[in-house]
Amino acid sequence: MRNYSTEKLFGVFLVLAAMFFSASAAAQETQVLVNTGNPDGKLGALSRRPSTNKLETETADDFVLKQTTVLTGATISGLISPATPLTNITNVEVELYHIFPLDSVDPPSGNVPSRANSPSDVEIDSATRDAGLRTLKFTASLLNANFSVLNTVVNGIQKKPLNTTHGEGPATGEEVEIAITFTSPIVLPAGHYFFRPEVLVNGGDFLYLSAPRPIVAPGTPIAGDLQAWIRNSNLSPDWLRIGTDIVGGDTPPTFNMTFSLSGAALLSAGTPGQPECHDVTISGLAEQFGGVPAAVSALGFSSVKALQNSFRAFCEQ
Repeated sequence: MRNYSTEKLFGVFLVLAAMFFSASAAAQETQVLVNTGNPDGKLGALSRRPSTNKLETETADDFVLKQTTVLTGATISGLISPATPLTNITNVEVELYHIFPLDSVDPPSGNVPSRANSPSDVEIDSATRDAGLRTLKFTASLLNANFSVLNTVVNGIQKKPLNTTHGEGPATGEEVEIAITFTSPIVLPAGHYFFRPEVLVNGGDFLYLSAPRPIVAPGTPIAGDLQAWIRNSNLSPDWLRIGTDIVGGDTPPTFNMTFSLSGAALLSAGTPGQPECHDVTISGLAEQFGGVPAAVSALGFSSVKALQNSFRAFCEQ
């Protein structure tokens, strides 16, 4: 005679076990951690790698990490000239910044109206990733062959009192999304940062597209969300607020930029500068991902040694 009660209990056990392992696997996967939403058609701001007769120009927007995090990738949206082949996008570089006055000369130069809540003077050196150095790879895709923005900021980036140039008017072109993978993942402690991508387009420029501020769905709101800033090599190390300082007006607009960041928040990590930081962090990774080799695979490190070196550098900050 069959024991249906035992079979029923065993079936329930199997279902619960499947749910547990499914949840555990999901917790080990990378996911989108920051998302400012979709382009809103209000602004295109130059974000350009330096090249012959072209100034380096940087546009940056902020994000917040609530705990130690490994960033594995990003997306950015921008506007390029009509009919530009996607193969003309030949390089992407990403830099991350603390918030002024960290990594900065304080008091600042006085060449801009304010540095409060701006990116710092210089980037977080250990977090720079560059396709030319093979620390990131990217793919570009066409989203819309005929996309327009109401205003642009390209060359009108001036020191005060000439900073309010109002922008350079509307533009139409191809809306593209660039998907970025950090082949050397970035490890950051909890904090408030700025994300600054630059793109090199042969025969043209990349206008980084704005996103709604405040952030709306499908974006995820950011606590203490700051407006976007811009500078070129003539203004550096200072920055200007794109809306408040450059576009201006009786009620100046403020902008976010369209980007997302993917990765994994670490459930257990040591404190940088403390002797046990590395051991605590590696132990936490092994527990969270089911072993160090599994963490290497999930986070996209090239080897166990590369993971160990990244977290050793993190702990030595």
